[in-house]
Amino acid sequence: MDDPDHPAQTEAQDQIARLIGIMAALRDPETGCPWDIEQDFASIAPYTIEEAHEVVDAIDRKAWDELPGELGDLLLQVVFHAQMADEAGMFDFATVARAIADKLVDRHPHVFGTESRDKSAEQQVKDWEAIKAQERAAKAEKGVLDGVALGLPALTRAIKLQNRAARVGFDWPGPEDVIAKIAEESAELVEARDTLGPDALEEEFGDLMFVMANLARHLKIDPEQALRAANAKFTRRFRAIEASLAKDGRRPEDSDLAEMDALWDAAKAAERAG
Repeated sequence: MDDPDHPAQTEAQDQIARLIGIMAALRDPETGCPWDIEQDFASIAPYTIEEAHEVVDAIDRKAWDELPGELGDLLLQVVFHAQMADEAGMFDFATVARAIADKLVDRHPHVFGTESRDKSAEQQVKDWEAIKAQERAAKAEKGVLDGVALGLPALTRAIKLQNRAARVGFDWPGPEDVIAKIAEESAELVEARDTLGPDALEEEFGDLMFVMANLARHLKIDPEQALRAANAKFTRRFRAIEASLAKDGRRPEDSDLAEMDALWDAAKAAERAG
């Protein structure tokens, strides 16, 4: 798998070594950057999440010229965490790279082992889950939901929790049952709004969102992607409202809801016609 004579691989190895060296210099207690020196795992974690989202944003926008920079920013987060761990005597970047390389080899016996590649994608997914179950058992994770990271975005974690429960049969038979549950949860939300306090209202709203995530799973829709697309659509159409008003030298605050609704409908019709 390694080919040190391959120019691209050699360049990649050189640049990773350079990046690790730069990070070590930034963290040097005597000559490094004060800001970098002050950071710890907790303070850097939000940046790690932010950079991952910016990678996704570049992909969604098909901003391929921006993607290398965004991936570099995300790689920096890995190097930053590894450097702090190295300083604490916990692990280093090589340990991180080795861990993921070993995991990929172990989880693809049909590529790196003796298993046949002649099986469906569905069977490969089942095999993958079986291997992950063995890994969880080795970590003494005995519960069905053990190992689903708390730090995941709530919508993503909801899907993962539901998938885990579904594997042991705790699931609705089909989307119709989930839609019926959505109607039930919607009614409970209205009741909470009218008769209960803010804590109960928030709880019922959370229940409704959880069931909506389950519907997405049954319909084989990625709810994160669906919501990102809805956000992008809202942004396009609202900007169309702003552009229409700007032709008259006005801004949204100079308009009213009825006019903006009409401009929204016009933007919607233009999108569908185009």
